Formats: sequence, structure tokens, C-alpha cells
Amino acid sequence: MDYGESVQKVLMRKIRKAEQDLMQLKLDYCRFVFGLAQRARVVSGGVTYLVLSVDVDSMVSTEEGAFTRPALAGVPVDKPDQAESVQLGNDWALEHCNKQSK
Repeated sequence: MDYGESVQKVLMRKIRKAEQDLMQLKLDYCRFVFGLAQRARVVSGGVTYLVLSVDVDSMVSTEEGAFTRPALAGVPVDKPDQAESVQLGNDWALEHCNKQSK
């Protein structure tokens, strides 16, 4: 193996590690900024869904220095085991549980 191949392999490992770290940072951003925990409940089009996946690649940097909402995929809350995953895009809102005693 010559020097060029060795450098290429090292750089490729570093690039893959940086990509993995960036993905994890974006997932953390979604968790803390948007409130998206595992199996979070979101509302889209008047229907409540359980989030199954978050597309961090769909997040775009804004001029203000933040990120846009990620595109999500989920299943309706009332049929979590029967329904196929639905692509929700980024038009969703986190469901707020209003548990008030009456």
C-alpha cells in the first residue's frame, strides 16, 4: 500500500465518523429543540401519529442560524400495529398533552 492509499483510507474513516457525529448531533437537536423523543406523538392534517423515523437530511440551515423541522414518518396513533408508515413531511406539530384534573 502506498502513501496515497493510506492517507485516503484514514481520511475516509474520518469523514464517515464526522458524518455519524453530525447525524447524532442533528438527532439531539430534534430532541431538545423540537421535542421529538422516540415514539413522540405529532399532529399532521388533524391526525395524531406516532413518529417512527426522523429524516435529519431534510433539515436545512436557516439564515438565523437554526435548522428547519425535519421530515417525519409515522403511523396513526389509533392503528400503530396495523398501518403502514405515512410520510408526514415537515408539516407537523408536536402533540401537547393537556392533562388537567376536572
